Amino acid sequence: MKKLEGKIVFITGASSGIGEASAIAFASEGANLILSARRLDRVIQLAHKIKENFGVKVTTFKMDVTNISEIESVIGNLPQEWKKIDILLNNAGLGRGLSKVYEDDPSGWEEMIDTNIKGLLYVTRKIVPGMAERKSGHVINLGSIAGHMAYPGGGVYCATKHAVKAISDALRMELVDKNVRVSSVDPGMVETEFSIVRFHGDTERAKNVYKGVQPLTAEDIADAVLFCATRKPHVNINEMIIMPSVQANAFVTHRE
Repeated sequence: MKKLEGKIVFITGASSGIGEASAIAFASEGANLILSARRLDRVIQLAHKIKENFGVKVTTFKMDVTNISEIESVIGNLPQEWKKIDILLNNAGLGRGLSKVYEDDPSGWEEMIDTNIKGLLYVTRKIVPGMAERKSGHVINLGSIAGHMAYPGGGVYCATKHAVKAISDALRMELVDKNVRVSSVDPGMVETEFSIVRFHGDTERAKNVYKGVQPLTAEDIADAVLFCATRKPHVNINEMIIMPSVQANAFVTHRE
């Protein structure tokens, strides 16, 4: 029997990158999936692929985590068979720019704060009460090495990921008597659409982030997420920092 047979997993930001790879990883272990993202066409395509390859149930929704009324509508109106969510993967997130705080565009701050902090909180607030009531569940938050160490040009992005760490730590303490686990998976350099989004579509600049380095892949992080989700019931992975072997921290990277 597969490790997550029949479990229901809710994933935000499932249209690409780590969210997409995690959906496939969860499906490979028999989980049924609720996939949400702003780009509905992409999650519908992903759902078709997963159903064909793994034979699990998949339902899809357009959901922008910055839009609290959309979250209320999607999660509040889930069909009965999908209401008992076993695992929540708070994956939706983004970075904007690499400017100094005193020179930066505040619109990017708003986008990062609204997505990385408030979006995570909105979704968590809507799903976790059911887990606490059932005394069963697992919240996995996608953090970052940026949540452990700030770097120049990333002041606000790092602040949002420090917030993810703080929220994860507090939530873990608040749920300690509810049999609900809380994990944080915190990657270093991962090659996804993240840098393309960060640099507003500048693919050349995005490519230079990974120049001379073999970065992590979305699948590497999905492996880590799945590892957290498939431990024995009495085991919780509080926090996992995962980086390429050529990256020591946010500042030290060996490039060929």
